[in-house]
Amino acid sequence: MIRLRAADPRFAAALLCILTVAALLRGLFPAADPPTNTTSGIVWHDEGAWVHNARNKALFGAWSLDAWNPMYIAPVFTGLEYLSFRTFGVGVRQARLAPEVLGLLSVLLLALGVRRIAGSGAGLIAAALLATNYPYVMWNRAALMEGPMIAFLVGSWYCYVRAQSHAGWGLLAGAFALLGFFTKAAAAFYAAALGVDALLVIAFHIAGRPVPEEQRKAAIVTLVGLVGASLIALALFVLPNWTEYRFYNWQMSVTRKPSYGLGALVDRASWFPILHDLFTRMWFSVTLGITAAAAVLATWRTASAGERLLVLWIGLGALELILHDVGNERRFMLFIPPLIALTAIVLGGGRALLPRTVAALPRGRALIAAPIVLYGLYVIYGSIVRIAWLYEVSPNVRLAAVLAGVTTIAVYAMWSRIIGILSTTVVPTRAAVTLTMIIVTGHLVQYGQWAVGRTYENYEASRALGAVLPPGTLVHGKLANGLALENGIKPVFVGREFGNYEDRRRRDDVRYILTYIAPSVGYESQRKNPVRNPVIQDVLDAYPNRTIIMTFDVAETATGHDRAALIDKFGREKD
Repeated sequence: MIRLRAADPRFAAALLCILTVAALLRGLFPAADPPTNTTSGIVWHDEGAWVHNARNKALFGAWSLDAWNPMYIAPVFTGLEYLSFRTFGVGVRQARLAPEVLGLLSVLLLALGVRRIAGSGAGLIAAALLATNYPYVMWNRAALMEGPMIAFLVGSWYCYVRAQSHAGWGLLAGAFALLGFFTKAAAAFYAAALGVDALLVIAFHIAGRPVPEEQRKAAIVTLVGLVGASLIALALFVLPNWTEYRFYNWQMSVTRKPSYGLGALVDRASWFPILHDLFTRMWFSVTLGITAAAAVLATWRTASAGERLLVLWIGLGALELILHDVGNERRFMLFIPPLIALTAIVLGGGRALLPRTVAALPRGRALIAAPIVLYGLYVIYGSIVRIAWLYEVSPNVRLAAVLAGVTTIAVYAMWSRIIGILSTTVVPTRAAVTLTMIIVTGHLVQYGQWAVGRTYENYEASRALGAVLPPGTLVHGKLANGLALENGIKPVFVGREFGNYEDRRRRDDVRYILTYIAPSVGYESQRKNPVRNPVIQDVLDAYPNRTIIMTFDVAETATGHDRAALIDKFGREKD
């Protein structure tokens, strides 16, 4: 049971105020379009695609109606969406409800976890920063998997923190980690991080190093929870659906991704802080969070389990992205809670930026960590210098690399002086509150700018489509999924080498096509891969007599003014 301590009513009152703000930010204007300028990386037409099976079940009584079945990738997300649809009906607002609620819960759990590590002030700072973080708020408002996945990871982290004093919470830590994985398989890095920390605790105990009894019990129970939840998922879901599970989670999600050669890995490592706006938007938390992570690494054995897991969360999450894909901004959302938690621990915990034990380290021994220091500084610099040549990669990579290299040399050249300053610098309470308020204000201003200029073009387009096509009408194309939440059509998704791909040119039973015509024809297929295999164009080319019936205003690109078209494949042939 989650319970606030009665002895601290001021903390409870302040946290309640923050949660109220968090709820308003997530719940106001629930049908509005996601931000386009400046974007947070949300692809709005993906919402309908990922709730496809839940919508099928709610409207037509069957999970699977065609060859696109994301429930095999995201069964937990699909189940949550179905519960919302079954309870409140199918629609954009209902689709976004589960991510909004889980996002709000993640604010509460991060605050309570940080409070246990560093006190009430740190917990409130964590709550305020996560409640108002503009990209995080916007992703909590989208019917996509990233928000719920991250919320489950925060829940797992909170339970692991609780397990250090009451080991039984470790079972929930493992279970929530698996819920995150089955919400989106990208959460595999976190399950690994949780298992690694628990195994290290057990390894230290076996090696005869002093490990508190509660920590050892917490590690064992957490591993039991992780393994037990995995076995249950294997027996109830994975094995009974092995063919589909393997296809969607390996062939579709892994083998179709970019190259894994050395050159590609170097590119992704260098692009990591450069490509997207996320780290720039929260540069202060990136800087302080990375500094705090370095402090935890330097005092690993004496650091709390919660802090260690935050560092593993960031480190293994970064490694997964570098190995797999840094091209999508959505993947970077996973860093927001751990960076904010580490920032709050430093700001509100009354701690120095670095522990005094680091100052006692001889420079020669500290050189072992030089690659970590260099890359951490590269991320810090890259996140801010990218403003100089916004959305250009090469010049920003070079400048960030030079600055990181020079700073690393300076740190080791003046080791005693620099570490001495960092290990004695404590952020005063008043300064911590001021910094927090400045950051919160900045994010609220961004939210206000979006709210004032918000549009409802995608919502209105979906409703207009329902006025033209009767329920049950088959419509071809990924955009049909995107525009399906406010009507009763039956979308026939077409993906690249998956999801109704093989018969895309000969589906004469599907009369209609939905696709973009501006900013370009088939934009939903080409936006990530403008040259190779624009699948919706294949469908269009197979029906040369097609006719545009009507067009819709939609909002996707930075202009916020795009166009979609409903197309009759056969033109006048069947009139």
